[in-house]
Amino acid sequence: MLDLERQNEPLRRELLEALGRVIDGRQFILGEEVSDFERAAAKHLGVAHAVGCSSGTDALWLALAGAGMEASDRVSERHRPVTVVTTPFSFFASVSSILRAGARAALADIDPVTFNLSPAAVERVLDSERGAGAKAILPVHLYGQCANWTEFERIGRERALKLIEDAAQAWGAEWEGRKAGGLGDAAAFSFYPTKNLSAAGDAGMVTTNSNEIAERVRMLRQHGMMRRYYHDELGWNARMDGFQGAVLKVKLKYVDRWLEARRAVAARYEAFFKKAGLVESGPYPGRGVVLPREAKGARHAWHQYVIRAPKREALREFLTARQIGSEIFYPIPLHLQEALKGLRYKPGDFPEAERAARDVLALPMFPELREDEQETVVAAIAEFYS
Repeated sequence: MLDLERQNEPLRRELLEALGRVIDGRQFILGEEVSDFERAAAKHLGVAHAVGCSSGTDALWLALAGAGMEASDRVSERHRPVTVVTTPFSFFASVSSILRAGARAALADIDPVTFNLSPAAVERVLDSERGAGAKAILPVHLYGQCANWTEFERIGRERALKLIEDAAQAWGAEWEGRKAGGLGDAAAFSFYPTKNLSAAGDAGMVTTNSNEIAERVRMLRQHGMMRRYYHDELGWNARMDGFQGAVLKVKLKYVDRWLEARRAVAARYEAFFKKAGLVESGPYPGRGVVLPREAKGARHAWHQYVIRAPKREALREFLTARQIGSEIFYPIPLHLQEALKGLRYKPGDFPEAERAARDVLALPMFPELREDEQETVVAAIAEFYS
């Protein structure tokens, strides 16, 4: 699925020098390397503020809390119901971060073509009892493609809702020329080692154009401190390590080149699948596979290359037997997860998310993937369906 050695080996000397600067400067938590990366990342994305933190999961919580999506006044603990609407087809943190902030999570189904949160489904939820107390929408830019931001901006404007981007998989994605991370009131990125822009461990970032949100996020990531040992709120230890800031500052210089390589990999996959006669128009697979599409207005960052495939489990076993990597993102929709049964959803509530969970299969996708390797992948899939 991924070969990090192909990316890291050419940068080995640069990365080791960057780590050496942290050791020599002894700024192991936050520090100058993190601050430099934050400034460079903000400039790269065209946003006013970029705040580094310890993981993409913490970034989601910080973005939500920084934007005020909490269920109580932190001083008086006076309860005020807050609901955030998001998708059932995502990584667990998309919902768990809402709950961690103390808000309620309401789910809406996905678009079957992009797998992203459906604006029409969100509006139906907002008009229902589930949408009571809604203060924000958390669309996920799944697999590296932005959700339909034109529609979400309209909904947010008409209903006075904040928009928080789950951009964990979407570094480099765009919507109508605007980069992910600068579309909503705040956004959360992950720099987990598999991501388009990756750390050498766990790390994340909150981006925003709001001075108020940025200031609060910086405070919350350090136990609610603006001044050392003076705690204004109940925050968390969610600071970025100096080593991660140093690694990310190096890799940021190359990420645009890697994004173009990802686009080339995606284009080759499409050409090989068409040549093999395996492509169906979809949105659901029949005898062949349904390929991922770049939505109108979107520039896909191709974090993952995800097909919809009939007989998905058997196909995956067939590929594994030939030492071809694949992955299922995600086999169980969030509303059916045991840990989230308190949300009180049941099978059948989100048919598009449930069908996607049965169909999707991610194929190897990384910038250094070779053409002959892609040919091997597609030839194996063609052999299976023959």
